[in-house]
Amino acid sequence: MSVESSTISILVINAGSSSVKVALFCFEQLGLAATALLDWHGRDDRASLTLSLPGQKPDTHTIEAPDYRSGVAKSLSLLQGAWNDTHPAKLTIRAVGHRLIHGGEQIREPVRIDAAMKQHIASFARLAPLHIPPGLEAISASETALPAALQVGVFDTAFFAHIPPAAFVYPVPYEWYKQWGIRRFGYHGISHAYCGARVAELMGRDADELRLVICHLGQGASVAAVRGNVAVNSSMGFTPLEGLMMGTRSGTIDPGILLHVQREHGLSVDELDNILHYRSGLLGLSGITSDFRQVERAAADGHRQAQLALDVYAHRVREQIGAFAVTLGGLDALVFTGGIGENSSWLRRQVCQGLECLGAYLDDQKNEVASPDVDIATNDSRVRLLVIRTREELMIARQVRRVVASESSNMTET
Repeated sequence: MSVESSTISILVINAGSSSVKVALFCFEQLGLAATALLDWHGRDDRASLTLSLPGQKPDTHTIEAPDYRSGVAKSLSLLQGAWNDTHPAKLTIRAVGHRLIHGGEQIREPVRIDAAMKQHIASFARLAPLHIPPGLEAISASETALPAALQVGVFDTAFFAHIPPAAFVYPVPYEWYKQWGIRRFGYHGISHAYCGARVAELMGRDADELRLVICHLGQGASVAAVRGNVAVNSSMGFTPLEGLMMGTRSGTIDPGILLHVQREHGLSVDELDNILHYRSGLLGLSGITSDFRQVERAAADGHRQAQLALDVYAHRVREQIGAFAVTLGGLDALVFTGGIGENSSWLRRQVCQGLECLGAYLDDQKNEVASPDVDIATNDSRVRLLVIRTREELMIARQVRRVVASESSNMTET
């Protein structure tokens, strides 16, 4: 980690359903100064907090965190305290950047977060129940802990603002879109945008020339089709429930199944909502856990349902890659990112089986020892296969600094 002498900083909060990533960046050069990871690990009232500061070993604490807001607030307090204990100058956080899931069709740029904006964000809570409520809790915690800091929202949906109508309109009555705003939005846009730019750097090519399929694979998972540095489609849709199978989310299923279990088995809308968001995916199929690493271990030990869960996961990723490669009219690079994409050599190998028809050839040896950022394709593969560590927090920090600069400029002109 590199740290500038200045103590003026940007704090980035990436709030997930069961974990929160926090990153501290020095303002001028955006050097990463410190990180924190808050993770509940499925527990209700206690969480682990891992603090990482330059030149020191990561320090892990177990903290009382009976609710999301108190957990975030305590994390920020401990991070500031750890910094001040090891640095002579007091830390001043000028702005806080939040990864936010949904801005609707109206918001496509980073924004200052105020009371009206929080209401706007909350209006989409039913579309992303695993993410939007935690994001709002994180905002409240940071407003309390850092009342003088500018709060800025950066939206995941913004990267997909320009996908064409043929991709974002659903084949249901058109009035649903015009009157109710039902359309494909796409998510994980901050990660996909970072990876798209990083591919161009790694390949030494102009991003405007490239056709990319980017697989963000973690507890939440999505695939994006990107042409000329512009997203043209996403596997996620009106909500983050569509698309790939995920940790606890089903991904795309036949809508007739939902009608059937309602009519024939008496499941209510709320029961279906809970099942599709919290009891499906890897957890639902394996019957063990939503953690891909644990499912892999169970499968290696001969657990049949665990192996089935892995096979379905890989099949659905491969299927989406094929569809998007055709959408793009060809492929220059395929990207694996996110916790699973970056770390599971088994999944990358399984997904790449059969992609030779696209000109993509995996080097098994490179894949087994891959450490991001790296190309794991054979030397003669026409399509490059890249494993990239996504840096959503850096992307958010860049956007936040632009907002701060813009507001400062406006104040000067006034």
